[in-house]
Amino acid sequence: MRKSKVCVISTLALVILTSGCATVIEGTKGVLGVSTKILEEGRKDAITKTYNYSYDECRQKVIARLARYGCYIYARDEKEKMLAIYISETDTTPVGIFFKVVDSEHTQIQVSSPSTFGKELIAARIAKAFAPEKEKGKSDAEEDTDK
Repeated sequence: MRKSKVCVISTLALVILTSGCATVIEGTKGVLGVSTKILEEGRKDAITKTYNYSYDECRQKVIARLARYGCYIYARDEKEKMLAIYISETDTTPVGIFFKVVDSEHTQIQVSSPSTFGKELIAARIAKAFAPEKEKGKSDAEEDTDK
């Protein structure tokens, strides 16, 4: 009796893992609050801009800019060239930043979020990383109010 229960449980576990391993992993990420699926699905509506920098330069500038504003990076996927962030430690609106290498000196950045406000805010902040230096004496908060 006990041997048959172990066999049934093992078989079920094997079927579940082989039939949808990605689903199990994504479900676990969702429970933990680190899923990026909604960000990947939102790429079709992403704010997109190409910058005259290599992928590495773009990534470094974006990470530095995000840190400056107190954004929280909760997932990094080097294979997919993606960063998943929360706007801040207290505003957990998810925003995805996807990098696409155009050539050695050009990189496209896509900013995706289920929140229009979130993606517009982060896209504007990222754009400032590539803009000429700000006026002396202006804080980042003042910079954000400039349009």
